[in-house]
Amino acid sequence: MADARRYCTLPSPFPMKRGGALHGARVAYETWGTLNAARDNAILVLTGLSPSAHMMSGAEDPSPGWWEGMAGPGKAIDTDRWFVICVNSLGSDKGSTCPASTNPATGEAYRLDFPELSLEDVANAAHVVVRELGIARLACLVGCSMGGMAALAYMLLHPDTVRAHVSVDTAPQAQPFAIAIRSLQREAIRLDPQWANGGYDIHGDGERYPDMGMSIARKLGVITYRSAMEWNGRFARIRLDAEQREEQPFGFEFQVESYLEGHARRFVRSFDPNSYLYLSRASDWFDIAEYGGGSVMEGLKRIRIERALVIGVSTDILFPLEQQEQIAAGLEAAGANVDFVALDSPQGHDAFLVDIENYSRAIGGFLAKL
Repeated sequence: MADARRYCTLPSPFPMKRGGALHGARVAYETWGTLNAARDNAILVLTGLSPSAHMMSGAEDPSPGWWEGMAGPGKAIDTDRWFVICVNSLGSDKGSTCPASTNPATGEAYRLDFPELSLEDVANAAHVVVRELGIARLACLVGCSMGGMAALAYMLLHPDTVRAHVSVDTAPQAQPFAIAIRSLQREAIRLDPQWANGGYDIHGDGERYPDMGMSIARKLGVITYRSAMEWNGRFARIRLDAEQREEQPFGFEFQVESYLEGHARRFVRSFDPNSYLYLSRASDWFDIAEYGGGSVMEGLKRIRIERALVIGVSTDILFPLEQQEQIAAGLEAAGANVDFVALDSPQGHDAFLVDIENYSRAIGGFLAKL
């Protein structure tokens, strides 16, 4: 399969917020559309925890991307007009330097010797990509979920480098419920004996691999990415047919259990467990109040942009709607012209990946006004 990924080498050393530095590190990214002569039509997209930089299909890689319905020629993020960049987060194993990468100091994989990762590091690495592409100021910065938090960090750390911002289902800081869920996900991985204190078979091709821990972590995630309304509507209390049930004691009996198992099975060896741990903890650590003397509102008021669109969904239990309202109020107090859209999609946190029609209308409408 064709690969449209490009790589940007980070400055060496690349200092990390919480101490330590990376040497010879790089981040993967993809681009679509054409950068105009004025270099002022660039949109940067920062992703959630697990996606790669392959946001949409293109000539070099025609396979569907993770936001295929949202971006492309004539779509809401219109690549006929915009030059679109999607960066794979520093710390993610989808091409960027991460705990599974080789540590040049030892010649072995970093594993738990990887420096502590923050979303500020993710933001700074993405900014290097933008600068390397010769772009002084982004027309728009789009951040989804974890990427929305990294986007807030980006705008704070690199003032006056972003004109407009689209904030999608994110938060200015992790709330206790989100921290509790992610903590349980990390615990499931750490307690799997095959995790071996980070010493499992990194390439996922051996028996020593925390399949069980990753499976439980993924199931916990999927449960929180959707809403109770969605679960009820899709599965109700429908039971599996007799031949689909497990013979073992307390085995799967309901369709929803089988659905979660299928999701987990597809994910388990497709994402590096240590990378998952690092990015998950970085999400918990992020707090914009650090930039506002302990106040979220004061932190947000330090962001200098012209326009913003803040989207949230009423059924999101991971990044609840009041957190989107908080972001909108803070950016408005900072002087931005802010559009706030509250959607009633039943899909919960994952609505931005599923309810493409409503999110497209909001995002496309906003970008058309820029």
